[in-house]
Amino acid sequence: MTLITQIIVVTAFPVITVGLVFLMFDRFFGTTFYSLAAGGDLLLWQHLFWLFGHPEVYILILPAMGIVSEVLPTFSRKPLFGYAVVVYSGALIGFMGWGVWAHHMFAVGLGPIADSVFGATTMLIAIPTGVKIFNWLATMWGGQVRFTTAMLFAMGFIAMFVIGGLSGVMHSNPPADLQQTDTYFVVAHLHYVLFGGAIQGLFAGIYYWFPKMTGRLLNEKLGKVHFWVTFLGMNLAFFPMHFIGLLGMPRRIYTYRPELGVETMNLVSTIGAHIIAVALLVFIYNVWRSWRRGEVAGNDPWEGATLEWTIPSPPPDYNFTVIPEVVSRLPRWSVTQMKAIPDVPPEPIHVPGGSYWPVVAALGIIGMATGAVAYALWIVLLSGAVLIFSIYRWAFEPFEG
Repeated sequence: MTLITQIIVVTAFPVITVGLVFLMFDRFFGTTFYSLAAGGDLLLWQHLFWLFGHPEVYILILPAMGIVSEVLPTFSRKPLFGYAVVVYSGALIGFMGWGVWAHHMFAVGLGPIADSVFGATTMLIAIPTGVKIFNWLATMWGGQVRFTTAMLFAMGFIAMFVIGGLSGVMHSNPPADLQQTDTYFVVAHLHYVLFGGAIQGLFAGIYYWFPKMTGRLLNEKLGKVHFWVTFLGMNLAFFPMHFIGLLGMPRRIYTYRPELGVETMNLVSTIGAHIIAVALLVFIYNVWRSWRRGEVAGNDPWEGATLEWTIPSPPPDYNFTVIPEVVSRLPRWSVTQMKAIPDVPPEPIHVPGGSYWPVVAALGIIGMATGAVAYALWIVLLSGAVLIFSIYRWAFEPFEG
């Protein structure tokens, strides 16, 4: 999933870069790429933004799908059901994600042919997504399921992602989409996919790999409190938005007239958002407490199947003392074992030293963004020079043996 995500990143970000460069030229230099009155095309911005924007959704969700595909087998004590199918369906999602962007634009009058094509592709992309869901359910079916915090977040990912996916498929119908466009219904769909889905998947990964990263386990009791409070708050915050949107409340607008009849549901959503904040505080406390004095994890607290659980926790800077020979997708569960990895490196291992130039490069990027917002071209140019200089200094730092 990470590989597929990076392919989308490499191909999608140039699109939004072009759109933003056009916008910058319009704002700073008086060009007319998006000026309708001067012969430009305002819809060009929408096309460029959503041509990036919908693959961006899969940039966010595919890594979480990969995390869930690692967590579920470990805590079900079963290999991932249909591994190859999960992989190919992920690749198909990455490919088909390029063909659905205009379902965000059904309200602009693209015409019946374009509406039909993008409506059909929006329906079709639900197929590989649904395949993954059935694979995950089949992985748990009949397994020795352990309800750890990581497993709960992985299962919560599946449940909430199904709800978000169903409301997403509804956008494939142009007449229905006309009612839903730019309303809180879209906000509800987005957050069920990217909060109920991606964020819960990321939390599953944090609870799963925190012991490997730090050598200490996160507290499971606090973790389960974090999960259930998050689960409650998320549904309170975002489920009412489906109805708020269908009643006509537009997104990106925080005020509304009382006769719209959405006061109570908006209050419930606000309460849910504060509950999410409380859950996040529980998580932060858990991380702080566990990092300082949590239970020592050992090399393999979960009896995992993959290679990272063969080395100490936290890992040494060089990870493996020798490059392991892998003969199975699940080497620690496989009858055919990989070759033993020695505890001590057979020869000295060179690890590159740290560098502060990446921090300088990041400051250059921040300066460019700040200068652009402030219409200060000299700040943009100066910060760009800092960025380029720091990248080259980082790339050509002298080798330290």
